[in-house]
Amino acid sequence: MNFSKTLENVKAYEAGKPIELVVRDFGIDESKIVKLASNENPYGVSPKVKDVLRGYVDKAYMYPDDSFYELKELLAKKYNLTSKNVVIGAGSDQVIEFCIHVKAKDKKVLVANTTFAMYEIYAKVFGAEVIKTKDDMHNLEQFLEMYHEHKPDIIFLCLPNNPLGECLDKKDVFEFISKIDSDTLVVVDGAYQEYASFKDSAKKIDPKELIDTFPNAIYLGTFSKAFALGGMRVGYGLADENIIKTLHKVRPPFNITTLSLKSAITALGDEEFVNYSIEQNFIEMKRYEEFAKANGFNFIDSYTNFITLLFENTKFDSTVIADELLKRGVIIRNLKSYGLNAIRVTIGSKVQNDRFFEEFETLIK
Repeated sequence: MNFSKTLENVKAYEAGKPIELVVRDFGIDESKIVKLASNENPYGVSPKVKDVLRGYVDKAYMYPDDSFYELKELLAKKYNLTSKNVVIGAGSDQVIEFCIHVKAKDKKVLVANTTFAMYEIYAKVFGAEVIKTKDDMHNLEQFLEMYHEHKPDIIFLCLPNNPLGECLDKKDVFEFISKIDSDTLVVVDGAYQEYASFKDSAKKIDPKELIDTFPNAIYLGTFSKAFALGGMRVGYGLADENIIKTLHKVRPPFNITTLSLKSAITALGDEEFVNYSIEQNFIEMKRYEEFAKANGFNFIDSYTNFITLLFENTKFDSTVIADELLKRGVIIRNLKSYGLNAIRVTIGSKVQNDRFFEEFETLIK
């Protein structure tokens, strides 16, 4: 059977290994497995969300309100916008798909050399050419150089960047966008912005300021990270009304579930849980930084809920480490597929991190 030729060079996204797979492959008791591969919030679902879902599950047979009125109104209020500035997606990656579909089909997309893989995957699915900077991390001088050379239709800025963790300052981002033609769509992916804003206010991107200043920009957010709803798949885009109207033309009906919608609405009202999760994240991250220094390898200063440990110029090999940890029931992300001798580790709870340090230290010794 023949398929679309645009898919010939598309490599499927490789998600973090699920716990169930490790149980099957290695016969390890599920209770002894620690998953630190997918940047999930280790503190689970907000208690308020749990309470609401217990009383709402009987409505799972019903389609959600496809206008997503209440969620859009709450997001608009949170960011001092209107509901006309909001589009909802099944995770922010679906909004990425919308953007490429409406703007860059059979055209050009500019990204950092090492960044969220779905930018490239969706671009190739829609037949677009992917242009990459030379540096792994976001180098705005290179972005500007490549922009002038290739005239892309979309530019993706992942702030903070997944899978590396670095983040640009807001002032540098705004200065860069000011040099971009108004017909080029600039996507600011803020999936981890809650963490970056907490750690350093200079990194904070205010969506309203962004789209008021640059009508050709769109800000992406998600409920999968700080709000701990990764399994519910709810994301959103915030942009000028004209952009949002166009994105709605390719949005499928009922693209998030009834329970996902209710969960996101409730999660927005539990700031205490979100703040606690973020505070604990950076307390535990310091332990990883100290562990790296004590064992002679580097790390990327992270503004997210994960940390990238670098093994260049060491005796360690990221593939060996990832495979051996997996056999011991500790799931992390090997970055060798990105051309890096490095691993990405989600910052877990204290108990989860204790387990990582114990197994990793035993392994490297």
